[in-house]
Amino acid sequence: MEILWFLIALGLLFGVLGPYLLRRRGGGIRQVAPGAPDAADPEAYGFVRQEDQDVRLPGADDELLHVLDVVQATQDWRAASRLLAATDKEGEVRWQRVQAFAGAASLELQERPGVGGAWLRTWRAEAPKDAGGAAVHGEFLVQQAWRSSAAGTDDFRIILEEARKVSDEAALLAPGDPVPYITQLAVARGLGYSHEEFDQVWARVIDRAPQHMGAHLAALHYWCEKWHGSREEADHFATTAAARAPRGSLLAALPLFAVYEHVPDVVLVQDFFRTAVVSKAMDGALYAVHSARPDDPMLAHVRHLLVWFLVRGERWAEGMHQLVKVDGHVGAVPWTLSGDPAAEFTVFRNLAVAGYEANGGNPATLPR
Repeated sequence: MEILWFLIALGLLFGVLGPYLLRRRGGGIRQVAPGAPDAADPEAYGFVRQEDQDVRLPGADDELLHVLDVVQATQDWRAASRLLAATDKEGEVRWQRVQAFAGAASLELQERPGVGGAWLRTWRAEAPKDAGGAAVHGEFLVQQAWRSSAAGTDDFRIILEEARKVSDEAALLAPGDPVPYITQLAVARGLGYSHEEFDQVWARVIDRAPQHMGAHLAALHYWCEKWHGSREEADHFATTAAARAPRGSLLAALPLFAVYEHVPDVVLVQDFFRTAVVSKAMDGALYAVHSARPDDPMLAHVRHLLVWFLVRGERWAEGMHQLVKVDGHVGAVPWTLSGDPAAEFTVFRNLAVAGYEANGGNPATLPR
């Protein structure tokens, strides 16, 4: 059934975007036949094949990927524990690594019910006071709740209540670590915390890491209309955080994530992706990307979302500039919301290449 929905989504996507791919800047149409010498060819740009895209992470973290491979091959948790113990508690990297370990265990369990992810269960049993193991366990439970149970059901609430308990344990084991409280932001969303209850958790997060981009993204989910806030509250949260962000902070891109949360399922407004609101959010995210540190661990998250918006807005060259930075890793929103993140990413990448070449671009003109 997931494959069926995915194919339907692809059909709708091509139905909406397909007619625009061959439009030249001057307004004419250039027909590009499949197999023609000038047909769009993603491989000419050195892009990674769809089947080789890494769906685990939004960007490269070679140290993490090596440890993940070791843990999954040996089912020995100790390498994961050592890596997290050596990772800065206040930074974004720890949050991403906790998510990655939790996601790996969750997917293992999904693929091999009752057996997969045994290394995490062993980790918790053999080292119950390990702060990293407790943080991964709490995030694992959150991911399990959203993957395996319908929101609002008894099973969903039971799993999230357990996640809250485990993340409380993780917070006690590592008092300066914001990650357990970021996990509780997702719990707050699922269990329907009041604004006052949510604010108590949020205060603990920003006391420890006031500029944490991952924490702001988790909080934004809570404030969005489809959860417990309204569109106005979500927009206010995002724009306020962006306005207060110091130069070089990717929080300046937060309004684009707020816009994404409220993109209608069916876009009825002509040129919706060129409207002032969307264009302003995209430009803010582009500014954030250009001013951020090249090694900012959240940079890939912003670039991936920019690809989605820039391609939908027919800003082909700008989309291509982002694509060459993130190609190879697709474990980020919006691709991870699809049943097949690599396929979804590849669709947009091919659209970008086709639009770029239809407007005079080629591999030689694309800066790296």
